[in-house]
Amino acid sequence: MAKRTVQQGAVQERDFFADVMDVVRKVPKGRVTSYGAIARYIGAARSARLVGYCMNNAHVVKPSVPAHRVVNSAGLLTGKHHFATPTRMADLLKKEGVQVKKDQVVDFKKKFWDPMVELGL
Repeated sequence: MAKRTVQQGAVQERDFFADVMDVVRKVPKGRVTSYGAIARYIGAARSARLVGYCMNNAHVVKPSVPAHRVVNSAGLLTGKHHFATPTRMADLLKKEGVQVKKDQVVDFKKKFWDPMVELGL
């Protein structure tokens, strides 16, 4: 899904998948964001599920994408099944200092990184 934007009088194609990957690469270690927050930031507010589909393929993208930092809007590790093992996503988050209990980020609101706030528009 590409969207067209006008920049300095020229029409430029944008790649949804690439836009998602670019945002996810900016999520700092020790923080998490949500599928919906990414979708809103790239101007596709109703496309949180599509962001999830992008994350399913993040393991084949170069440069690497820290897909383990993307969770659902309640802080649940809903994408954990797309990692090499069922605990890999939680293990990566824990390694970065993010506590996970029963597949949910502890103190989700404190750990949440909102690209609209952090990156601005």
